[in-house]
Amino acid sequence: MQSVETAPTTRPATLPAAIGGITAYVVGYAVTYLWQSDAVGAALQSYNAVLALLGGDPIPTWTAVGWLFYNAHAVAFSTPAVGGSRLSRNLIIDGNAPLVLLLVPAGLLVVAGFIAGRHDGTPHADRGLRVGVRVTAGYAVAAVLGVAVFRFTAGTATVHVEYALGVLVAGIGYPAVFGAAGGALAAVTR
Repeated sequence: MQSVETAPTTRPATLPAAIGGITAYVVGYAVTYLWQSDAVGAALQSYNAVLALLGGDPIPTWTAVGWLFYNAHAVAFSTPAVGGSRLSRNLIIDGNAPLVLLLVPAGLLVVAGFIAGRHDGTPHADRGLRVGVRVTAGYAVAAVLGVAVFRFTAGTATVHVEYALGVLVAGIGYPAVFGAAGGALAAVTR
């Protein structure tokens, strides 16, 4: 007797995928921090010296690494500029940080989507896509928290991740695309 595989009729579980999304975010920041914190700290020395002369607090390395982590999602951070305007910076695109950093969040999200797809057990790419995209539920929450946490204020000047892009691109776009790709990959390689 031949066995015919059918698509599962239950809805994909969101919780395991969401946990995978949170994990991908935390591991992505940790990898970025471990890899780039020395370089970021060295680059901050001149800025922090000026801030110290003006009586301000130094920019913490962990905060600036957070900006770099969002840069790896193609999201700039915003700094004050002359005349009250704002300047957007992406250190990776500007050539001030390794281009390969762009692979950190994308790669981890593919892995998270792949694990979610394998956890679901589907052999169907369309369901794998739907399972993988669910890593967005956790990654978006972490990305919103990161946008709020990775900011620095000195007097009236604030440096922060671009708010809308931090949520829409890093929190929703990246995990939806790369998580879905990982979920589909898990299904077709089963």
